[in-house]
Amino acid sequence: MDELNPFLISQIQLDKAAEIMNLDKAAHAILREPMRTVEMQIPVKMRDNSTKLFTGFRVLYNNARGPGKGGIRFHPQENINTVKALSAWMTWKTALANIPYGGSKGGVVCDTKQMNDIELENLSRQYIRSFGSLLGPKTDIPAPDVYTTPQIMAWMDDEYSKLVGHNEFGMITGKPLELWGSEGRFDSTALGGMYVLRELSKLAGIDLKNAKIAIQGFGNAGNFAFSLVKKLFGSRIVAITDSSGGVYSEQGLDYEKLQNTKKQTGTIANYENAEKITNEQLFEIDADIIIPAAIENQITKQNADKIKAKIVLELANGPVTPEANDILFEKNIYDAPDFLVNSGGVIVSYFEWVQNINGYYWTEDEVYKKLDAIMTKSFNDVINTQKKYQDKSRKIDMRSAAYIIALERVAATMKIRGWY
Repeated sequence: MDELNPFLISQIQLDKAAEIMNLDKAAHAILREPMRTVEMQIPVKMRDNSTKLFTGFRVLYNNARGPGKGGIRFHPQENINTVKALSAWMTWKTALANIPYGGSKGGVVCDTKQMNDIELENLSRQYIRSFGSLLGPKTDIPAPDVYTTPQIMAWMDDEYSKLVGHNEFGMITGKPLELWGSEGRFDSTALGGMYVLRELSKLAGIDLKNAKIAIQGFGNAGNFAFSLVKKLFGSRIVAITDSSGGVYSEQGLDYEKLQNTKKQTGTIANYENAEKITNEQLFEIDADIIIPAAIENQITKQNADKIKAKIVLELANGPVTPEANDILFEKNIYDAPDFLVNSGGVIVSYFEWVQNINGYYWTEDEVYKKLDAIMTKSFNDVINTQKKYQDKSRKIDMRSAAYIIALERVAATMKIRGWY
């Protein structure tokens, strides 16, 4: 199997759950492939007045349960297989959370670190001019993702509003508060993961106040995960990495010092008075909980057996390969799947969309309370599905249980609509 092809991985995960639940063959065939895949060349005026072509994608995986929902990535290694996989995972994520969306995803092959704000704005507006006819609050709703920001969402919303001739705030989420974004949106992905961790730690018999935690990634998700773990549970973060490497300290790491080190030197790997480690070494650390919060395919068949933690909390998309998933399951490690753990972002995006449509806005406390309720129910649904299959003398992992719930919901909607 090609471990680096995330779409193939998503299909293998789906096939495994479909076999366990005996999914209807027609439904299975429909759900293995995206409904629509679009690739366009996007011309953008650059700072030297030249025009550069960027390759852009938008994939609508399934819209049986509602409009497509999925972020837009600006990344130099973006490719169609990643976008297709992420659109599939968004479909299962929204179904597991039981919110009225399907799944989609978008991306542009570009290096934002080599672009100034004017070029980024030009690219953002050109993306909407290219794909705008496919997007909208009732059809397909984008959001921020890797290397895209609330400011980029604001430019995109403004361009879309110009195209349709009126303000359309509900066509995109993750917007700044000034453009009717939602309170509580920016830490929602990590916070949703913390609600899962709170519940899962009870099953695993881990006292979070005394737990040792290692985090891979110090971007948006990893950064918020660090601060929230400390704030909510008082846990000790003993190791953390970014793309350049990281640090380990048995006594625990200081958040403010990490922030300052990153700001001053460009990487947390220069944090003083701690042992330097690589991203690979992070997974071998003697910690109670590991939180992959970076990129895909980080825990593989090569390193899964070295993990000593009791819990792997997948805050990133696709950090664990299928072979690694099986190894962790055999070792009785609780591997909480990505499309459960990181669904807080799309859930609060859903809240933002609802608020935009109705023109009525909630407080941060209201948003957090609603998010907690959905995340806790989703977690309990997964655990109850595991128990259901265990009662049938078939023990299944958390990912397969989450897939079974999502597939059942999407397939039931397709069936009643007459799609098969």
